[in-house]
Amino acid sequence: MLTINMDKIRNLDYASREAYKSLRTNVQFCGNDIKVVAITSSIPNEGKSMVSFNLAASMSESGNRVLFVDSDLRKSVLMGRYKINNSIKGLTQYLSGVEEMSGVIYNTNFENLDVVLSGPVPPNPSELLGNESFEKLIEYGRENYDYIIVDTPPIGRVIDAAIVARQCDGIIFLISQGSISYKFAQKQVAQLKKTGCKLLGVILNKVDEEGKGKYYSKYEYKYGKGYY
Repeated sequence: MLTINMDKIRNLDYASREAYKSLRTNVQFCGNDIKVVAITSSIPNEGKSMVSFNLAASMSESGNRVLFVDSDLRKSVLMGRYKINNSIKGLTQYLSGVEEMSGVIYNTNFENLDVVLSGPVPPNPSELLGNESFEKLIEYGRENYDYIIVDTPPIGRVIDAAIVARQCDGIIFLISQGSISYKFAQKQVAQLKKTGCKLLGVILNKVDEEGKGKYYSKYEYKYGKGYY
């Protein structure tokens, strides 16, 4: 099995690493029945994909076998921003029947962490994510890994995250500070609840450090800068 080097994706300072350890612990405290966790946001560019991957990497560092699935078939941050080799087969090829499941699961240079990347953009992402092959991938993950972390498209733009959530044990909603209104966030939460998937919590990302006072400074020192 080919090994993909993900070093340039995960270049974190000490505070950020501690923040992900805290997030990892919170997910583990959700219970032994929470193995498949999706992460979504309302709109693009809130940092969802990086948080998803870094959570998966952090969980693997604690000794868990982890599968990271990039199900953002419309605009993958990992495939685009980090110029991952296009010869690598992804979720699109598997869901469309072009590749076997074994041909799209790759080792990484992180111990205990395997990945399924998104692949080329298909004309019918929602239909592919809703087919039986995606369900089989998740079932395989349940049998062979301790956790599956699924990066999904923003719920405020397309329905894909709600489709993926049906196969998951829980979902985390990420909000970037100042990016959306309270009403819009509530609308997305209501949409997620309709899937029947348990809402595990909310991550507040890209927090402005200025003008927050001593309380926030202490909080950041303990939990890591920018992630709550």
